[in-house]
Amino acid sequence: MQTTAPAGTSASIETEGSSVQQSLREGMQLFRDGRTAESIAAFQRGLIEAEKAGTESVETMSDLYAKLGNVAAASGNFQLASVNYQAALKIAPHLTNCWCSFADLHLRCGQHQTAIQLYLQTLKLNPRHWAARANMVHALMAARQYLIAKAILIELKGERPQDASIHHLLGKTLFELGEIEPAIASFQEAVALNPQDAESINWIGALRQSLGDDKAAQAAYAQAARIQPLITRPAARQPAEFRVLALYAPFGGNTPTEYLFQDAFFDTDTLSLFAGRDDDIAKLGQNAQLVINLVSDADQTEALLPLAADLVDRLDLPVVNHPRKVQQTTRDGVARLLAGIPGCRVPQALRLKAGADRSVAALKAMLPFSSPWLARPVGTHGGDDFEKVDDLAALSALLSRQADHDHYLIEYIDYLSADGYFRKYRFIFIGDQILPYHLCIGRDWKLHHINTDMANQPWMQQEEAAFLENCAAVFGLAQMQALRAIRERVGLDYFGIDCATDASGEIVVFEVNASMLVHARNEGFLYKDPAVRRIKLAYDAMLRKTAKPR
Repeated sequence: MQTTAPAGTSASIETEGSSVQQSLREGMQLFRDGRTAESIAAFQRGLIEAEKAGTESVETMSDLYAKLGNVAAASGNFQLASVNYQAALKIAPHLTNCWCSFADLHLRCGQHQTAIQLYLQTLKLNPRHWAARANMVHALMAARQYLIAKAILIELKGERPQDASIHHLLGKTLFELGEIEPAIASFQEAVALNPQDAESINWIGALRQSLGDDKAAQAAYAQAARIQPLITRPAARQPAEFRVLALYAPFGGNTPTEYLFQDAFFDTDTLSLFAGRDDDIAKLGQNAQLVINLVSDADQTEALLPLAADLVDRLDLPVVNHPRKVQQTTRDGVARLLAGIPGCRVPQALRLKAGADRSVAALKAMLPFSSPWLARPVGTHGGDDFEKVDDLAALSALLSRQADHDHYLIEYIDYLSADGYFRKYRFIFIGDQILPYHLCIGRDWKLHHINTDMANQPWMQQEEAAFLENCAAVFGLAQMQALRAIRERVGLDYFGIDCATDASGEIVVFEVNASMLVHARNEGFLYKDPAVRRIKLAYDAMLRKTAKPR
């Protein structure tokens, strides 16, 4: 975020003058000396004296209020800062910098829409105000108004082409707009201006990876790690409550954090894990109070999870989602882990190695369950390359087309409802809470919210809303007991389950892992917002409870 000029007026303060003016000078000097509490007291003393005298100019009074607001904001006393900014602007609404500082305060507090309005007020007074435009970009991006942010960034880039931070922000904005190649170019411009910009280099790695260029991605990640082992992001509101060390797998599945880390009240150091890293373990954890393991796909990160587990053990800090527990959540691992839970049907799952015999005879000999069978490449999610097959010849042909890839062969359990629709439920487990996230309803057994007709069917939306409001009306005592048993066996601090109920009311488990997406983009399904917020609040509370006291 750009630095805003002092929020007061530019009126000079005489070297000689009233006790009010002396308090103003004293407050500024104490602040420059790092004596914040004494500085605030000096400003407050000046205000008391000014009120008694009743003779001070608007310039002096607005300076007192605005500078007290600045010092309070810098010390983290946002309430005091807000009161004094408002007082300054009430008597001197022409104070451009004060409007910008007031907007900055709301940005730091995560009140993005209010911040945008206050930045716009600043720009009414001075359309070229650099800090207001640059800082408003952060608020616009947080509010997902990327097109406006892009337009402002292009304007700022034209004015200051040597400002690496503008190129970096433009890269992030272009990514959000799906303009991948231009985003890479912007990050490259940022690095050309600042070769030590490890975050931009990491972005280049991630975007190259998304385009399938793993070699270039690996080189970028390694380069960024040499420059800066940890990518640091400050809390949305300062001071932060604690510091988190987040473990991340660049080439594997991770717990999605866009929503979970939104408006974070903690500072975050992110460590990208890949083979060959040689990190100073003591240094990595010296400031952290909590480790959050984001490496969540036990198949995609099979080689990394033991490294992550060793790192966690050596740090000796509280951990969310220990890597050893994540290792148990492969599809075949979950089938073994949850076997035998009363009221719970867990499909059998068999992992077929790449290169293994895929002939009809071989499949007939190895499969312990009857047709139909589900087949999917190991490490994949969603519906791509995920098929239901009824006979061995078709299964053999399907598997032979991808013989160089491991596959899961999974028992199919029918979960068609009596009304002819399939229903798939998602719960999120956070600590000891089990919270509903969504319900998909459709005609096809392969259900995903995005490929249903729920956007056009009010009755489906009403049913999902009712489930989210009171899931106990759908999942009764027996089903909730089965879910609690699943939570105990999995043992993760945060994870999700996709499941259904069969004709007899037993839970049918589809997938259990910590990679499931939770997001707040509920356009067209606004009734989901309260359930999503409950998940975020529970996640925040779990982190606060788990973190080591300072």
